[in-house]
Amino acid sequence: MIVNWLIGGPQGMGVDTSANSFARSCAYAGYWVFGKREYHSNITGEHSYFIVTVSDKPVHSFRDKLDVLSTSDERTLRLHINDVKSGGAVIYDAEISLEALNIKRDDLVFVPIKYNEIIKETAEKFGLGDVKKLQVMRNSICVFASAGLLELPAECVEESMKHIFTGKRTKVLEPNKYAGLVAYKYAQSFSHKIEKKLPKREVETKRVILTGTQATALGKLAAGCRFQTYYPITPATDESEFLESIAKKYNMVVIQAEDEIAAITMSIGASLAGARASSSTSGPGFSLMAEALGWAGMNEVPIVVIDYQRGGPSTGLPTRHEQGDLKFAIYAGHGEFPRIVLSPGDIEEAFYIVVDAFNLAEKYQCPVIVLEDKLLANSVKTINQLDLSKLKIERGKILYDSQNGKMLKKFKRFEFSEDGISPRVFLGHEGFIFWNSGDEHDEFGHITEDPENRLRMHEKRLKKLQKIVEETPVEKKIGEFGNPDSKFVVVTWGSTVGVALSALEELKEEKGVELFLLQIKMIHPLDAELVKSKIKGKVKIAVENNYSGQLASHITEKTGEFFDHLILKWTGRPISHDELISALEKIIKMNYKEKRLVLSAGI
Repeated sequence: MIVNWLIGGPQGMGVDTSANSFARSCAYAGYWVFGKREYHSNITGEHSYFIVTVSDKPVHSFRDKLDVLSTSDERTLRLHINDVKSGGAVIYDAEISLEALNIKRDDLVFVPIKYNEIIKETAEKFGLGDVKKLQVMRNSICVFASAGLLELPAECVEESMKHIFTGKRTKVLEPNKYAGLVAYKYAQSFSHKIEKKLPKREVETKRVILTGTQATALGKLAAGCRFQTYYPITPATDESEFLESIAKKYNMVVIQAEDEIAAITMSIGASLAGARASSSTSGPGFSLMAEALGWAGMNEVPIVVIDYQRGGPSTGLPTRHEQGDLKFAIYAGHGEFPRIVLSPGDIEEAFYIVVDAFNLAEKYQCPVIVLEDKLLANSVKTINQLDLSKLKIERGKILYDSQNGKMLKKFKRFEFSEDGISPRVFLGHEGFIFWNSGDEHDEFGHITEDPENRLRMHEKRLKKLQKIVEETPVEKKIGEFGNPDSKFVVVTWGSTVGVALSALEELKEEKGVELFLLQIKMIHPLDAELVKSKIKGKVKIAVENNYSGQLASHITEKTGEFFDHLILKWTGRPISHDELISALEKIIKMNYKEKRLVLSAGI
């Protein structure tokens, strides 16, 4: 059973807050949820909306077609009315004329809510004054009305609101509950007209509900990261602001720098001093970090950079989704130096992969870039409770004591070794003297242009890439789902894994079609032989949110295996469950001849 719900309204009027309240309410009632947020880059006024998909089974993605459309303004009603499935319901402002909007959907259940009357009644009861200033209360009314219509227990909504109306906002909790319950009782009278319901269910396992930025932030804390830098940029800022809110409790330093160059160089300095350090940004900010990334590569400094991808190039689409930074992450910075590029497939995996990122950075003494994206950052999802017993901290080759207690004149920080990894000490540690610079250097860090030294030192750094491939467990490099013996293999990465997995499950359950899904977690260095063994001899389908199929071309470059089909989308909206099902069926059942299949659903 799946219920697909959408709320919309003018940006700045609490749509995001309301959607998270509804999602949390459903989670309290024992359901799995996945929520997708869409918003404009302006501050207020433009239309924004939030889709929440609710199910009695784990949800991996969102759907286009709606069961319930919850609105309080004319524009949301007009834009999304045709997305509602036959038999679905529409909550709308009773003062809006459906006839004037030429809305003729006899196959839907319409629930007219008298928003202004409810707000006026609430204002009078609680002595709140100017009704015009209370219009934001419409969002609470929307959520409660939706709950009443779907028979979602009111106490679940009330509990979720306690997490929203905190601090100074506590004083408006009771008025919002009162207004909401009036709408709840009214909407209940329509519940018999719709098929789908959300009664409370028993929960067998402990769960949490998180956004992608929250999961990433928690992963940093669990990994022992104690120094975080950032410069405000959408959609990355939410992560750092969340860390700022809890930094004192966990002895963490979070710094808003003057720009992204300062942010990454601060993190490099903190890492040299011994802290696990990170910076979070998006595409434009990551572009500014490229030179410092090279400095970290030259000096073998372990840092973690999170790139929350958005539509580019330049300012691009600041609040929209894309997976356009894959190639840039692999090659950012001039010259050649080792770096690791990872990408989690969902919110839960973001937590664990971030921990891996810090371990890999310190073990191999190189930058690690974690590619996330706007969908993963801003979506909300219920997941099983995070298991800290799975975590292990690996700090690599670190020397803590001076040699025999004696002061050394020099320390070979970049000592040649068989595996390319030298012992590391922290700046200022007694007994160890070495040098850092952006120039090529010898084992002590002294600048040199000697060709023999260059030959050995450059190779020393870069041969770590092969060690990374050899020593990283298979399950950390790829994910495998579905039937590995299928003729068709779907290859994808990042948040697109969720919609691909969702499509695979439906195709198997409802169409009897079995596919194999290969997720690439470690994008660079790519285990070419492993990936080739999984896709060779199959019809290869890449699914990506970019124009050129960047992962597909990367795999082809490393394995020599060419893709038969590319399912691509670059409108700034993520690939939906419905459109991916349609695209895969074209390829599998209709013998689709073209290599590129371009998607464009969503507003």
